[in-house]
Amino acid sequence: MAAMTSISLTIADKRYPSVGGAPAREIFHDFRLDVAAHEFVVLLGASGLGKTTLLNIVAGLDTAFRGDVNFGSPSPRIAYAFQSPRLLPWRTVLENVVLPLPSGPAAREGGLAMLHEVGLADLADAYPERLSLGQQRRVALARAFVIGPDVLLMDEPFVSLDEASATRLRLLLRSLLLKRAATVLFVTHDGNEAAALASRIVLLEGAPARVALDVVDDLTPQDRASTARVEAFRRRVGLSVAD
Repeated sequence: MAAMTSISLTIADKRYPSVGGAPAREIFHDFRLDVAAHEFVVLLGASGLGKTTLLNIVAGLDTAFRGDVNFGSPSPRIAYAFQSPRLLPWRTVLENVVLPLPSGPAAREGGLAMLHEVGLADLADAYPERLSLGQQRRVALARAFVIGPDVLLMDEPFVSLDEASATRLRLLLRSLLLKRAATVLFVTHDGNEAAALASRIVLLEGAPARVALDVVDDLTPQDRASTARVEAFRRRVGLSVAD
């Protein structure tokens, strides 16, 4: 079972360096975000605000900032699902899924089990070029969950899908989390997606980015399946960001 891992993020200053004579751009200043263990926090906001940068800082991929990232448990397992599935084309579906695992029979068994859960067991020996975009994103989900993550970072993982496919993957994500609880930071610019997934929504605005809205998403699973109820929730909490 995943550890009870919270996240405390403090960014005193984060800037993009000057390029081509343009001045450096301050992305975060005196910014703080606390995420409780096993909370599903959606970071919502327009493109270019620094949402992906924030995930990269939490993941340890971006260290060029002043501040601190602290977790509620030592050495948490962190999985990252990117905007692109990032599958290696010369490896099979199963080989892509087990990349984060030590090689051996246990890895193969765990990878096959995850592929079964995401509905792709029959494509274990296929190569990514044979898969649709939706199937590739299922493989990326399987790869993220195969390590049993304590922290799951997701950067618009369902972008570029039609709404029906995206809805199916959101349901799959929630199903996987029911079996493997994790602390989730999920980035999107889609208010409906935020309402359909989150236990808490944090809306970022401005430059440098600030928290403009921080609300608990109290929708039930039945509510989340209703477009009208999702829209009513957005109106109730003042969530008017453009999709």
